[in-house]
Amino acid sequence: MRPHGADETGRIYRRIPYGPLLDVFMLDERSYRGPNGPNRQSRPGPDTAFMGQAQLGWLTRELSRSRATWKVIASDMPIGLVVTGDLNAAGQPMYEAVANGDGPVRGREFEYADLFRFIKRRRIRNVVWITGDVHYTAAHHYDPSRAQFHDFDPFWEFVSGPIHAGSFGPNALDDTFGPTVEFQKTSPVLNAAPSAGFQFFGQVDIDGLTGAMTVTLKDVSGASLYAKRLDPWTA
Repeated sequence: MRPHGADETGRIYRRIPYGPLLDVFMLDERSYRGPNGPNRQSRPGPDTAFMGQAQLGWLTRELSRSRATWKVIASDMPIGLVVTGDLNAAGQPMYEAVANGDGPVRGREFEYADLFRFIKRRRIRNVVWITGDVHYTAAHHYDPSRAQFHDFDPFWEFVSGPIHAGSFGPNALDDTFGPTVEFQKTSPVLNAAPSAGFQFFGQVDIDGLTGAMTVTLKDVSGASLYAKRLDPWTA
């Protein structure tokens, strides 16, 4: 971890360049978030923070500056999967990630709506999300034609993890940003031990000649479960 001044010696979020074809943007969605809660606020505020304004500002600046063909955002939490924890005293679910159930942009979704709108308006091409937290693997495609919020370009999210923990899923999808499941594999048994073999990871390859990216989702044995080739958008 490279230091970022006296006040951010342990900062996690950073850009990792891999030459002209790839920039990876590592996010930190734990350190700057507001408290978990019902996540249904109708306007942004301190309680709706997830990345936080400093990190979100950094991400938009770095995406704008990037000249790499592919911009991969590595996020520790999924975008459109509903992740809930315990109920609060009023019996409402406490949401742990971004999604809060179907409907318009609310709560933590405000930051993502701002980010998606920015990417579209700045014509930042070839943005792909790699996310984790939920204990299975999936490929999701997001499209404004299916969404409650429409001001964004379509994009892909690939989910895998963790590699050594109990398995569960699948989680429900939130329609705010219009995701659909293109592929998923879960354990048939809730909280199956790693020895059951329902652990997953992903592999990303970029062709040096064509610039095409291929994302392959694999099980713990290394067997390929699903592969998606993405051709770069150069317009």
